[in-house]
Amino acid sequence: MSILNLQEKKHAFIITVVSIVLPIAVGILYIMPKQNTIGFNVHILPLINAVINGMTFFVLIGGLVAIKNKNIDLHKRFMTLALILSVFFLIIYVVYHALAASTSFGGEGIIRTIYYFILITHIVLAACLAPLVLITYVRALSGKFDKHRKLAKITLPIWLYVSLTGVLVYIMISPYYAESI
Repeated sequence: MSILNLQEKKHAFIITVVSIVLPIAVGILYIMPKQNTIGFNVHILPLINAVINGMTFFVLIGGLVAIKNKNIDLHKRFMTLALILSVFFLIIYVVYHALAASTSFGGEGIIRTIYYFILITHIVLAACLAPLVLITYVRALSGKFDKHRKLAKITLPIWLYVSLTGVLVYIMISPYYAESI
C-alpha cells in the first residue's frame, strides 16, 4: 500500500468524522440550555459572522477569477483564505449558539415565506458544504486536479450560495435580535 493511499484514507476518515460530527454538534447546540456568563452581548457575533460570510463570498469570486485567468498561485491563496474564513465563521457560530437562545423571525406574510425559504436552503446546503469543501480542497492538495475541477464545479456555487444567503439571513433577522436580549 502506498503512502498516498494511506494519506487518502486518513483524509477520508477525517472528512467523514467532520461531516458527521458538525451537524450533530450544531443540532445539540440548538437544544441545550443557554447561559451567557461571559459578560458581553453575544448578539454582536451574528454580525461578525455576516461580515465573514460576505468576505468569504468575495474571496470565492476572487478565487474563481484567478483560476479563470490561470493564476493558480493566487487561486490557491484565495481558496485557502476562504477555508480559513469558514473555520472562523464556524467557531463563532458554535460559540454564539452555545451561549444565546435562538432568535425568532418576526416578519409576516410573503417576507416570512421568503425568509424561511432562504433559511432552509441555506441550512441544508451548509450541512452538505463541509464535506464538499474538504474533499475539493484535499483533491487539489493531492494534485488530483481533474477530480478537483469536477467537484469544484459543484462546490463553488453551493459555497457562494451559502455565503450570500448567510448575509441575507442575518439582514432579515437582525431587527429581532434586540427583542431576544
